Amino acid sequence: MDKVDVVVIGAGAVGLAVARCFALKGREVLILEAADNFGTGTSSRNSEVIHAGIYYPSGSLKARMCVSGRSLLYDFCEEYGVPYRRCGKLIVATSEMQLAELERIKAAAQANGVALEFFSRARTLALEPQLACEGALYSPTTGIIDSHAYMLSLLGQAESRGAMLVTDSAVTHLQLDPGGTLIGINGEEPSLQANTVINSAGIYAPHIARLVQGFPPGYIPTPYFCKGNYFTLSGRSPFERLVYPIPEAGGLGVHLTLDLAGRARFGPDVQWVDECEYTVEPRRAERFYAAIRTYWPDLADGALQPAYAGIRPRITGPNEPLVDFRVDGPDTHGVPGIVNLFGIESPGLTASLALAELVATRAERLADTG
Repeated sequence: MDKVDVVVIGAGAVGLAVARCFALKGREVLILEAADNFGTGTSSRNSEVIHAGIYYPSGSLKARMCVSGRSLLYDFCEEYGVPYRRCGKLIVATSEMQLAELERIKAAAQANGVALEFFSRARTLALEPQLACEGALYSPTTGIIDSHAYMLSLLGQAESRGAMLVTDSAVTHLQLDPGGTLIGINGEEPSLQANTVINSAGIYAPHIARLVQGFPPGYIPTPYFCKGNYFTLSGRSPFERLVYPIPEAGGLGVHLTLDLAGRARFGPDVQWVDECEYTVEPRRAERFYAAIRTYWPDLADGALQPAYAGIRPRITGPNEPLVDFRVDGPDTHGVPGIVNLFGIESPGLTASLALAELVATRAERLADTG
């Protein structure tokens, strides 16, 4: 039986940030990833936006982790040369009725310590002439990042301090033991024993928690697959900033984001599915055209091309209110040595460094108290 101090399950942005954080603190770290490479799931199938922290309830873990994580992430990119751009974002009201919603969003952002500026229609159009709107909120701290380069940097720093990534290693058995959690991989009998297990498996985190023999089921949420489809714009983007409509039920609306080369992409929409699959159905473009033309009426027919899809790791279903991030340690569920991360969807990428510090701090506090 091989023994290791910390096992992190899942090599997405949050899992890699957690692994790096533990490694920098001198802990022995093993990262187990079911796929054949790191960051192949939600972490590489999103908008790659560095969020400001606008929409989340004041005092929530999402709000706190996003705001602190955003600052940490910008500093990280500067220090380690990860490509990013602080391009800013416009949240647009396409009717006079929506102007009141902008005021509500501005107040919510202010409660989170995020400053937004209201732009009149004229001022907004001076920045982005192709927009159709009655006014907008401008977020100067929103940006974009090369998520793959970011994860590669996280992994490199973790490995430089002794951490090891093992891919093609699906965790299939977890057993509580006085000496630590016993871990079996790919259907084999347990071959690892870990003092601390961090379940950062994203959409599969509830499944991993259910594998723990004797784990109280009341602390394991039901997973839901909320798919988000993306379409890219053929041709040059007429916009220099991100453009978001007023948020819709279940998401932030079909918004326009940019990659670091300036290419535009639209999404994600909200599509509830029964299994994890990433096919983008071309016919969904009809809904995209209708949504986008509310704020960009000059979008030409045939300009959208299917791009990619991601799955939000939701722990509430359709027509249910969104819930906060869950970072459940033994002080929550009573099982020693295990920390579960549930519902880490957007702004998980932005919040990853802050979440890593939170996880490591809780794990150290628990270790100190026995």
